[in-house]
Amino acid sequence: MKEWVAYSLSDLPHIAKELLNHLGTEIKVVCFDAPMGSGKKTFISALLRSMGIEEIEGSPTYSIVNSYESTFYGEVFHFDLYRLKSAEETLDIGFEEMVYSDAYCFIEWAEKIEHILPLPYAKVTISVENESRVFSYNSITI
Repeated sequence: MKEWVAYSLSDLPHIAKELLNHLGTEIKVVCFDAPMGSGKKTFISALLRSMGIEEIEGSPTYSIVNSYESTFYGEVFHFDLYRLKSAEETLDIGFEEMVYSDAYCFIEWAEKIEHILPLPYAKVTISVENESRVFSYNSITI
């Protein structure tokens, strides 16, 4: 497990680059576990910018997925599964094709579909401690 602490928003670009370095080329699916309002979307935006993506769309809360193209990392998907009622709903949006492709996938509220994720994947837990955020990284292989 690896941990980083963000004391302010200015710490996020550094943490995003560190996380991308830890992912390497083997782990491309990253699940974010954090309470509502803890900064998942803000951190994912920092990750996308670290990947060279400057034009970031709004939250995929209603569309469920936003797709991006990075010159350096290739295709990137950002999923927000908050509104899903069941894992079966992911089939309607082509989730399995996207998550089993070679694209990077950043998934909010992934606990709803963990049983269908490809291995290995990473889990980033964001904890709120006073005004700071603690980012804990684990890779899930089994």
